[in-house]
Amino acid sequence: MTKTVRVRGAVAGDTLRASEERFRTLIEKAPIAIGMARSGVTLYANPKYLEMYGFEKVEEVQGRSIGEQWAPECRGEIEERARRRAAGLPVPTEYEAVGQRKDGSTFPVHAAVTLVRLADGPCSLAFLTDITRQKTAEEELARSELYFRSLIENAVDITAILAPDGHLRYVSPSVERILGYRPGDISGLNIFDLVHPEDRERAAGLLKRLLETGTRFERIEFRIRHRDGSFRNLSMIGKPLPPETGMAGLILNAQDLTERLQLEAQLRQAQKMEAVGRLAGGVAHDFNNLLTVIQGYGEVLQSSLPEGDQKSAPVEEILKAAERAASLTRQLLAFSRKQVLQPKVVSLNEVVKNLDKMLRRLIGEDVELVISLGTALGSVKADPGQIEQVLMNLAVNARDAMPDGGRLTIEVANVDLDEASAERPGHPVPGSYVMLAVSDTGVGMNAETLSHLFEPFFTTKGPGKGTGLGLATVYGVVKQSGGYIWASSAPGSGTTFRIHLPRIDGEAAVTGPDRAADGRGGQETILVVEDEAAVRGIAVAALASRGYTVLEAGSSADGLALAERRPERIDLLLTDVIMPGVGGHEMAERMVACRPGLKVLFMSGYDAIASHGVLEPDFHLLKKPFTPSSLAREVRRVLDGAGAGGSP
Repeated sequence: MTKTVRVRGAVAGDTLRASEERFRTLIEKAPIAIGMARSGVTLYANPKYLEMYGFEKVEEVQGRSIGEQWAPECRGEIEERARRRAAGLPVPTEYEAVGQRKDGSTFPVHAAVTLVRLADGPCSLAFLTDITRQKTAEEELARSELYFRSLIENAVDITAILAPDGHLRYVSPSVERILGYRPGDISGLNIFDLVHPEDRERAAGLLKRLLETGTRFERIEFRIRHRDGSFRNLSMIGKPLPPETGMAGLILNAQDLTERLQLEAQLRQAQKMEAVGRLAGGVAHDFNNLLTVIQGYGEVLQSSLPEGDQKSAPVEEILKAAERAASLTRQLLAFSRKQVLQPKVVSLNEVVKNLDKMLRRLIGEDVELVISLGTALGSVKADPGQIEQVLMNLAVNARDAMPDGGRLTIEVANVDLDEASAERPGHPVPGSYVMLAVSDTGVGMNAETLSHLFEPFFTTKGPGKGTGLGLATVYGVVKQSGGYIWASSAPGSGTTFRIHLPRIDGEAAVTGPDRAADGRGGQETILVVEDEAAVRGIAVAALASRGYTVLEAGSSADGLALAERRPERIDLLLTDVIMPGVGGHEMAERMVACRPGLKVLFMSGYDAIASHGVLEPDFHLLKKPFTPSSLAREVRRVLDGAGAGGSP
């Protein structure tokens, strides 16, 4: 019996030792760090624990405070948890903290701690994992997420995620800049509630096809309602959400095309207006030659008729019709900026004051004229005659817009435009300007009319009541003078035209009526060079009848040859600018080089010798069409001028 008990005890002891050996082996071979502590003091650490903390022997940690294995900022909290755990109080069983190795370096640790009761008393068993790689991955993921979120949330275009039924799951912040909504305002809203009614069916079909086929569709354009009620043109491209997201739907990228489309429309409009301008310049020369012949012979015929002759009235009508045709040509040239300006440093205050009486007669008694002149006003460089024409055209338009009377206000003031205030139609350059504003209290215009306002031949007046060239002329004069013009209006609220001309330093010239030379003749010798025989005939006859000795040539080559053969003095060269072969300008240069005292008077129907439409001071120009009397006056003016004023 005693022997049996001894055998059983030995077997039990062997079994216990074997079990302890197995558990010790499991702990020491475990791939995770395991430590045991009691009352905040380390009792045991497995090899993985030693490796993780940089120790070589277990004796290096046994008997040491567990706080020493943690970074200073964590020690207090961990020691407090150990005390609470030993006292049986509730504490977290898992947490993350910062471990500290033997060499003082630190690393992130995940700890799982449990209280175990052993024969000699309770102790804490800790399972520790170095989570450096996990933390690095999390940080990289967070950086990547921040990077891509920054790309989306700071992008110019809109990024949106749609549910299959069209509801917005996500909208990037750029939606506020483009459409005026904050993301929270429209998240959850169905996108088709924002699509223009005319575009909804097409948009729904394309999005449905995208979901069904799972392929990327071509760029399409929708009109989307802005918060203010207007519609913006958005170009969208989209793709189904990737399957790994676990969600069905679409991701869309939307670009605002509204301004680009507006610029394209403005470009097309500018090209159309430029084409009309080229047409005007192209036909002006020949057309003005014809008008010169009509007006010239009309005036000759009129002067030959005795007073009271019954033919006088028809001739007068011919001359009036020719003048109206010439006026139309001038307006076309003004619009196309092919006219020749004779700019001076002027004060717009003086220009407006000089027109006061004429404007009051022009607009009638039922329209009140209010003039507000500028104080300390700067000067501008412009052709005063053309600016007067601009004012009269605008005044006529204002009068016609107030059939029952009203108020016409003309304001002159200095203005300074910065980059912000310069962002308006016409795109004025920031700088210092003198503003000329013309406002009426008339019927006003809608946006569609405003968009065509400066087009040639566009008019809202009835048949026979307007040519449609008045505002086109105004536009051309302002642009050719280096300025800007735009209009603001609304139905029933009148219209305001604002003209900004660059402000310059300089004393304004005194403006007033032009005292032209009379049409008396003289004894000088004049060489007329003109390739159009009828025009040449008018000029030769008009000058010869006034006592001048007149030489004539039908081309520049003939004119140069004639001047070379003739030893006698030639006082004035009267020449057309545009001629086959050598032009009038080149011919004049060559002739003046041989005859230093020669004066030159050019004839032209449009801007053929001016630099950017501005006549150089030393040039004299007779604009076609002209009459015999206007030719005689201009010839006399040039001949009587001081010095070789016609020298090219």
